[in-house]
Amino acid sequence: MHPAPEMLLGMARQAMAGNQLQLAERYSREALAQAPDSAALLALLGQALHLQQKSAEAEAVFLRLTELNPREPAYWMNVGIARRGRGDVDAALLAFARAAALGAASSDFYYNVALAHIDRQDYESARALLAKAFKLSPQDAEIRFHYAWCCHECMQTEEALAALEDWDGNRGGAWSGEIGHLLMQLGEADRAEPAVRAAADADVHNARAQLTLAQLLERTNRTGESQSIVDRLIADPRAQAELGTDLVLLRAQLAQRAGDNEASISLFREVLAAGAASHQRHFQEFALAKSLDAAGRYDEAFETLTQAHSSQIAYLRRVSPVAVLRGAPALLIADHSSDPADVSQWDESSAPSTQQSPVFIVAFPRSGTTLLELTLDAHPALASMDEQPILQNAIDDILALGIRYPAQLARLSAAQLNEVRDKYWQRVRRKVKLEPGQRLIDKNPLNLLRLPAIRRLFPNAHILLAVRHPCDVIFSCFMQHFRAPDFALLCRDLPTLSGGYRKSFDFWYAQQNILRARAMEVRYETFVDAFADQARDIFEFIEVPWDDVVLQPGKRAMEKRFISTPSYSQVVQPVTTKAVGRWHRYERHFQSSLPILRPYLEKWGYEGSAGT
Repeated sequence: MHPAPEMLLGMARQAMAGNQLQLAERYSREALAQAPDSAALLALLGQALHLQQKSAEAEAVFLRLTELNPREPAYWMNVGIARRGRGDVDAALLAFARAAALGAASSDFYYNVALAHIDRQDYESARALLAKAFKLSPQDAEIRFHYAWCCHECMQTEEALAALEDWDGNRGGAWSGEIGHLLMQLGEADRAEPAVRAAADADVHNARAQLTLAQLLERTNRTGESQSIVDRLIADPRAQAELGTDLVLLRAQLAQRAGDNEASISLFREVLAAGAASHQRHFQEFALAKSLDAAGRYDEAFETLTQAHSSQIAYLRRVSPVAVLRGAPALLIADHSSDPADVSQWDESSAPSTQQSPVFIVAFPRSGTTLLELTLDAHPALASMDEQPILQNAIDDILALGIRYPAQLARLSAAQLNEVRDKYWQRVRRKVKLEPGQRLIDKNPLNLLRLPAIRRLFPNAHILLAVRHPCDVIFSCFMQHFRAPDFALLCRDLPTLSGGYRKSFDFWYAQQNILRARAMEVRYETFVDAFADQARDIFEFIEVPWDDVVLQPGKRAMEKRFISTPSYSQVVQPVTTKAVGRWHRYERHFQSSLPILRPYLEKWGYEGSAGT
């Protein structure tokens, strides 16, 4: 005699509670043989199947529930979850839409629909839904992580940080490591490491947590510790199977850091051979190209870079289609000039003194600004922050006052200027703690295009303009994996990059002609060749007393641990000239770019080809 359905239901629930999924499935099926229309039994069976990743079977069960009660939104939500589980995202979204029409509005519902959008790499839609889920369930670590992660993917850094602002790593559970890793990517290394370590220490057999810790250690330049963890993971066949290409990728990065170029090339290619979709291959191809370049395999490196940019554009078509439709950015901010008549009316009587003003470092990216920043940051009288859009935020504050930028900045009253400066410093304080008497180093290369804002807000500020051979800058940018869609599109090929470079410096010199800011050009090649002498000249210019500690920027980089720029692995090394003239290896690819760059090759006295 078979047990009654009610008894089997209880037994199935008990099995589910004990994570005995196959047993729960068996009891549910036995009970359904006697009571085929029991909603409770069908729901339990569907859940047991879903947790075993038997998505097609789960979908059939949940669809049966919709037949029994087509007005219940939870049933349609579960159909959507099952369809997503078997990889049919479009069908899943149709089921979710049906649930929404029936009134589904729980955090769990918004979260599951967001996951479907993440599968489609539609991070903007996912972010909007996760914002709703997070508002309803702010203590849910899984929802919090995915919301902040989507903000990060959408380049909404401040929103991501706000989502994690009051997060307590002790309550994140299994998500502590993931949240900690994201905090590191957001530049919050001090908060990230305790969470990642806590997750790794909580279960030394948790391969994913151990890998996350190893990734953090590599990213913060502790490669020896990272390699030790990786060696342990390699020795564990179960860990290797679980981590798959994620472990191989970290091995490739560590081999690259150790200078074992052939090993890193082999490992990066192993990751690519695993079958990444064409629009995702650039995540590994940019790194592979660096190892090929270091190994002297220059033709392969350039071909790989070309493929990487093609892959990244395909990726951006999915995640940032509007940016791709616009094409390469026109750097519109450089289309608007200060008006000399307006500048002549600027009232600077209430301007901050030099000591109350930041030291600005500006340039075209990849001109040596991180080395320059760390040299200054090593001095106890100076403190830097990771690259931040705070000056652009100040321009937005000016525009919000109804002032046309930069042609009408004379209209800013003393009170308005103080208000904009106050907001600037409020944002700074969220990023760096300045000790009494310390001056801020505001390093953001493309503030090159915001000279009018610097000059109006801080007329007594010192500005360091980093200059490097234009072809070396262009090729270095071409080699980098930039996340920001607009700049990534600018870097898509050498002529497009060269046009952006030319426009940026045309703007700088035109504005400097009008504004006469207190600026010093720092030539990268001279800086790395005669480092101590150049450093002394820089500190004399910014009016900061000399301290020998600034001659060890690599040591300062190790102390800071997290460096947000792509050069994080280079700046911990001794100052060297090995990157000078790197572009010559790829000179044949510059034929279309040299005429564009010619004015600045001549202005700064750089050679334009191997024979000149």
